[in-house]
Amino acid sequence: MNPAIVFLALLIGAPLAELYVLIEVGSQIGALSTILISIFTAVLGAWLVRMQGLAVLFRVQQSLARGEPPALELMEGALLLVAGLVLLFPGFITDALGFLLLVPPLRRGLILRWLRRQDLLRPAPGAPSDAAPQRRVEVIEGEFRREEDR
Repeated sequence: MNPAIVFLALLIGAPLAELYVLIEVGSQIGALSTILISIFTAVLGAWLVRMQGLAVLFRVQQSLARGEPPALELMEGALLLVAGLVLLFPGFITDALGFLLLVPPLRRGLILRWLRRQDLLRPAPGAPSDAAPQRRVEVIEGEFRREEDR
């Protein structure tokens, strides 16, 4: 399917779905309660994103101190940024998506699944598919010589 059509459908469909859910919830519990819940979820989400962001930053620093690249941690930070942005939008659907991204095992699982789909990580041979993936190692053979050896 054409990505432009998908983007356009999301750009139009997501706000309409949010508006529909807000109207339905508002008709059941009242407009003021709906607005207060929406504000509460935005504040709670911002606080949770801040706490988890600091935890991810600490893990990045630990990885760098060990001399390891903090690739997964940086990707987690990017998903936390997306979660924070989504939680700031008013609506219950975006709030549900944002809070799902705040669940660390789910967030890590999404990252690992995406990396496997991009063929960047593969499970170890003989290991179950839910095991921690091993990095693929490519060896490139060749010869070299130094210019000063001439």
